[in-house]
Amino acid sequence: MDFIDYYKVLELDRLATQADIKKAYRKLARKYHPDLNPDSKEAQVRFQQINEAHEVLSDPEKRKKYDEYGKDWEHANQFEEAKRQQQNSGATGFGSFGDFGGGEGYAYSGNFEDDTFSDFFEQMFGGGARSRGAGRRPQFKGQDFNAELQLNLSDIYTSQKHTLTINGKNIRLTIPAGVENGQTIKISGHGAPGIQGGPNGDLFLTFNIINNTKFRREKANLYSTEEIDLYTALLGGEVTVNVFGGKVKLKIKPGTQTGTKVKLKGKGFPKYKKEGQYGDLFITYNVKIPANLTEKEKELFRQLQKLRS
Repeated sequence: MDFIDYYKVLELDRLATQADIKKAYRKLARKYHPDLNPDSKEAQVRFQQINEAHEVLSDPEKRKKYDEYGKDWEHANQFEEAKRQQQNSGATGFGSFGDFGGGEGYAYSGNFEDDTFSDFFEQMFGGGARSRGAGRRPQFKGQDFNAELQLNLSDIYTSQKHTLTINGKNIRLTIPAGVENGQTIKISGHGAPGIQGGPNGDLFLTFNIINNTKFRREKANLYSTEEIDLYTALLGGEVTVNVFGGKVKLKIKPGTQTGTKVKLKGKGFPKYKKEGQYGDLFITYNVKIPANLTEKEKELFRQLQKLRS
């Protein structure tokens, strides 16, 4: 097989620390684990290469030989022995590394199930390397799941209980009042099962809130526009407006102008996970000008105009 660059396999450079190697291995081994990619032959090959690279680079002695001899590092012991023999005998040259292919102590068991591992890995560690490494496999957290839940704004004015079906499993949960559109919450342990006895993944649930009301929402504050007739705006009076949970009566001051704003404290939206706390409701008045006046009404307005001037 072709030479495998272990640093490239783990997406590292040659200055990587042992901590870097461990971190990269865990990340990639989880990504390409066969349990998470059951139908991908490519992922299985990558997973085996990642294990092979980690087996060598995580061992300081093996890594030293790999860094020193490169693609021929598997012959390091034979090469060093040959050098010693040459020094002892006074020989002046060496044969090629291929001369050591049948040397004593260089056999491997050959009981690997496939040829995904590089030849020199098998030759260096023997077929038993796989079985020995199996017992040391680290545990991995299961894959996280992502889901979206669509709700109406009116639904989340109070806390709601919902049942979600994720991967065939029903999950009962309480949606706290006041969740935001686009907000994501984590439901621990409801992702995929852990690998090698590791913890389950988590479920990340994102809310898509549809505004089915006349209110505009900003965090816990609500905003709306209320129309009042010209006569109430001029003379004052009362109007009944809708709020979440009911209606309230508001007093209109004489001479109220279009664009006048009033604040109803505590009549806004619930504050997320703050029991009993609410934002405010801001109402903007829009004075409605009467249309299709009768001649009698027009005459009365003309008289009023004269009085005002």
